[in-house]
Amino acid sequence: MPVDVDAADLELRRWIRSGDMVVWGQSCAEPQTLTEALVSQRAELGSLLGFPGIPATRTVRPEHGDHLSLLSYCGTGSNRELIRAGMLDVLPCHYSALPALLGQGRHRADVVLVQVAPEDDRGRFSMAAANEYLGAAIDSARVVIAEVNDQAPVTYGDRRLQSKDIDVVVRTSRPLAQMPVRPTSEIAQRIAATVAEQIPDGATLQFGIGAIPEAILGALRGHRHLGIHSGLLNDAAVDLIEAGVVTNRRKSADPGVSIAGVLMGSRRVLDFAHRNPRVELRGTAYTHDHAVLAAQRRFTAINSAIEVDLTGQVNTEVADGTYVGAVGGGTDFLRGAARSADGLPLVALPATAGGRSRIVRELNGPVSTARSDAGVIVTEFGVADLRGVPLRERAERMIAIAHPDHRTALAESEQRNEVLA
Repeated sequence: MPVDVDAADLELRRWIRSGDMVVWGQSCAEPQTLTEALVSQRAELGSLLGFPGIPATRTVRPEHGDHLSLLSYCGTGSNRELIRAGMLDVLPCHYSALPALLGQGRHRADVVLVQVAPEDDRGRFSMAAANEYLGAAIDSARVVIAEVNDQAPVTYGDRRLQSKDIDVVVRTSRPLAQMPVRPTSEIAQRIAATVAEQIPDGATLQFGIGAIPEAILGALRGHRHLGIHSGLLNDAAVDLIEAGVVTNRRKSADPGVSIAGVLMGSRRVLDFAHRNPRVELRGTAYTHDHAVLAAQRRFTAINSAIEVDLTGQVNTEVADGTYVGAVGGGTDFLRGAARSADGLPLVALPATAGGRSRIVRELNGPVSTARSDAGVIVTEFGVADLRGVPLRERAERMIAIAHPDHRTALAESEQRNEVLA
């Protein structure tokens, strides 16, 4: 049976050792009472490595780097200032690799801090706002400390915790962390309208993080019988479900149910998922599995990018020399959509940023997605379908969707290129 500890009396040094790898839930799933205790007690705990994922709070700040180092798969949100401070390093891996890495790999979790809803009449704890890679980390961790928050949603899925899975229980009552809904720009709306024309009724959607995917979801109000199988569930997706656009009836797998790994948005998405059997949170080994994705007919992957080159290589990680994104699940979902019957692997981005073209001759950052995985690229100026297209024609199609002010320079740079690269 787990030890029941009052939050005011929580002494983490009883369970956490110097040198431990500590994993906790990301975004809305951050167990804030536990992470706040971790940073306030860090001097007593020795040298620790933490894995925060995408933070929705600023619980961990640069000044905490005196005893705490961080590892994450992304530079999103407040992770950027932690990277600049030299406190956080980035693990550039596919999202599908995280369960193995945190469960049994080099970065195996020693301690997991998890937020759960209060136990039901059978003693089971709902995973609340996230399942994804937490389950694998919990299975291998030496210690699991659970913040049992009576304001956390009760959600369904393929994993619930029992008393035997938990070593320490800390009971709290506090609002969950939230991620704000992003404002939609005119350019994002234009891109979204173009993407919406590509998506058929009955498609099963995956969507990434950011203003562009959210705008695209907002442009799908006229569609019918869409489904959701995604890494996350956000406010824009809830809008489509409540409008009757998403019914999940035509999904090849999990019909009638929206599948996600984590809730990532405002209180609205948390309240919507609470005791809602039409929403299930699954582990990353399921949400990002290529075979599962390919089995969905008309699986449509909707992701954004920092820049795309003329051959279809995609950079989703670095902008102006700063790590701001992630490898993430983009390639996992693009590959799944490419294998799906009538699937659609989409990458959407504005044609420019700060006056500079985001359609480029050569990437200014890493190749996050190889050109061999390129699918359909969309800007506010049109659509470039690169599937099965050779290099010279790819360049022509990509230049056609660049901003008109940059097309001549891109064409000239391509003409000077004597070697297909």
